[in-house]
Amino acid sequence: MKKRRIALFILLILTVGFLYGQEIITAGRYMDLVGERYSSIRDFEATLNIRSGSSNMVGTVSHLSPSLMRVDFTQPANQVIVFNGEMLTVYLPEFRVTLTQAINRSRAPTGGLTLLRRNYTPSYVTGPDPVPLDAGSSERVIKLRLRRNTVAEGFTEIILSINPETRLIRRMEGRTIADTEVRFDFSNIRINQGIPSARFIYDAPPTANVYHNFLFRDPN
Repeated sequence: MKKRRIALFILLILTVGFLYGQEIITAGRYMDLVGERYSSIRDFEATLNIRSGSSNMVGTVSHLSPSLMRVDFTQPANQVIVFNGEMLTVYLPEFRVTLTQAINRSRAPTGGLTLLRRNYTPSYVTGPDPVPLDAGSSERVIKLRLRRNTVAEGFTEIILSINPETRLIRRMEGRTIADTEVRFDFSNIRINQGIPSARFIYDAPPTANVYHNFLFRDPN
């Protein structure tokens, strides 16, 4: 009996020592690590696939730190979304319409992951180990579930699928208040390619009808 107690005590010491030797990464800490990864990126380009209900959109998204963004769509063809740091422009060729929205500095986005971390609480979907992106898929990701902290957020929850090696987001799935799922897939990701700021200068076709401040009236 004495030998058994000694053996159990030794096993307990070894187990505790093993656990203390491992870094336990919580979902919140992992979210921070992903944010740190993105903060180190100067520019970013990827193929973007957006799915909402039965509709599907495909294009190339470009980002230049800290807040310049552009999406050139191939589906719908020639549709463009551009944010140059002060003005959001959306060109809808199907309707020959250009929508613009002035964004003052206080409303300009300063970091999507920072906002998500502030407004949502993260947890692992199944655990900290990589899982298949889809059932039967050979591509493996770490999945985080973000639940909103306030009812003011448009998505009740967001699922992030993150490449465990690069810590870049492979997929975002959001569920709206109306229980509609919106999915963003990022593939063929390229970082720090030297994207020039001139890419975010966009002149919509002069024949398009222009509607200003389509989201809200921006105060002077």
